[in-house]
Amino acid sequence: MGTRRAAADHLASVGFSVLRCALATNILWIGALKFKQYEVENDEPLVTSSPLFSRFRGKLGAQKLNRLIGVTEITVGSLIAAKPLAPTASAIGSFGAMGMFLTTLSFLATTPEARQKGQGIFSLSLLGQFVLKDTVLLGAALLTAAESLRAARHR
Repeated sequence: MGTRRAAADHLASVGFSVLRCALATNILWIGALKFKQYEVENDEPLVTSSPLFSRFRGKLGAQKLNRLIGVTEITVGSLIAAKPLAPTASAIGSFGAMGMFLTTLSFLATTPEARQKGQGIFSLSLLGQFVLKDTVLLGAALLTAAESLRAARHR
């Protein structure tokens, strides 16, 4: 019985490491893309239809807003990756990611382009499908936050 438990614990440890690396890489990569013009254009339907982000866009402009989002994402991804050195900072990054993904998921409700026209609320467009994947990333952020808090407590 002990061997199976040890194998399961090892598998969970490897899984958490892969999950943390994948989450940090995704956030860092997407954050870096926010500095590209095509990404500013891709985000435009999401930003302009969001009550919160449309205000920021009005004040900053599309390019500066995307850069601000990019810097935020790069910071969050870096914090998540810092778990071996700074587990508390990593937990903060994971909580930041949760806020980020909840915000992104709100675009499903505020962005008409997230749905296929005339097909109903559950018929997502490619944009809506892209946003929906953040439910999985939200779950990853929850797990990495818990793991980082556990590591910080044991220090």
